Amino acid sequence: MSPLQRFTLARADDALVLGHRLSEWIGHGPILEEEMALGNIGLDLIGQARSLYQSVGDEDQLAYFRGAGEYQNLLLTEQPNGDFGHTMVRQLFYSAYADPFWRQMMGSTDPTLAAIAAKSEKESAYHLRHASEWVIRLGDGTDESQARAQQAVDALWPYTGELFAADPDLPLGTAPDPQTLRPVWSATVGAVLNRATLRVPGGAWMQSGGRTGRHTEHLSLLLAVMQSVPRAHPGAVW
Repeated sequence: MSPLQRFTLARADDALVLGHRLSEWIGHGPILEEEMALGNIGLDLIGQARSLYQSVGDEDQLAYFRGAGEYQNLLLTEQPNGDFGHTMVRQLFYSAYADPFWRQMMGSTDPTLAAIAAKSEKESAYHLRHASEWVIRLGDGTDESQARAQQAVDALWPYTGELFAADPDLPLGTAPDPQTLRPVWSATVGAVLNRATLRVPGGAWMQSGGRTGRHTEHLSLLLAVMQSVPRAHPGAVW
C-alpha cells in the first residue's frame, strides 16, 4: 500500500469509527431533535468514510474484515460516548481539526481527495458549529453541566496531540502539514472553551498510537459490534 493510500485509509477509519460512535446515540438522545442531529452527523461521517474507502479498495472489506490492529484511526475517535457532554466535547475536538483540514485538502494535487474534501468541508463546518454551540451551552449552564463538561475536556485532552502527527512519506502537495492546522485548532477550541467558562488543561503529555494500529480496548469492542453481521454472514446480499 502506498503512502497516499495509507493516509486515505487512516482518514476513512477516523470517519467510520466516529460515525459509528455517534450512531450509538440513536434511541438514547437527550431530546428527539438532538438524536436526529447526532444521527445525521454520523451519516455524514460514514458517507465520508465510504468515499475514502472506495478510493483505496473494497469498502466492505476494509470496514468489516480488518482487526483493530489494522485500523489507523485517531484514538480520540474511538473513545466511548460517555454522557452527552462528553460526546459533544469529543466532537468539538475532532471537528475543530477536520474543518480546516478538509478546507485545505480542497487544494490537494490528488483530484479524488480534492473532490471528497469539497463535500466533506461543508459537512464538517456544520459539525463544528453544532458541537461548539452545545459545549458553550453546557459549560455556561448549571454547576452540574459545567462540571461534567470540564471532566470531559480534561479526559479527552490527552488524545488531541495525535491530530497533528505528520506523515513525512506523502507526496508534496497531497495534504496539508498537520502542524499548520494546530494554531487554527487551538484558537477555535480555546475560544469555545472560554465562552463556555471551561479551562484549557495544562500539561503537554499526549496519547498516541492510533495511526500505527496501537489502540485502546474500546476499539476492539466497537468493532465486535459493528462487524458482527458481515462476519457472521460473509458475502451475504440484501
